[in-house]
Amino acid sequence: MFQDSPIYDRLVAERGDIPAQARSEAERVSRELEYVMRPFQSSLGHAPGAERPAQPGAGWQRSALLPGSH
Repeated sequence: MFQDSPIYDRLVAERGDIPAQARSEAERVSRELEYVMRPFQSSLGHAPGAERPAQPGAGWQRSALLPGSH
């Protein structure tokens, strides 16, 4: 996303790759939620994952904000 960006590289070096960490955590929570919701989906007649195939990185694709730019 921010290739060849010295500012982004410096922020990652100072603070860590927060967008990547947040994306990873969001994907983990999404997987857990899907697991927890399976019994509910089965009772409604939906097969787990029938609506859309699971693709790594397919969800939570927001652009990163710089610190202080809320």
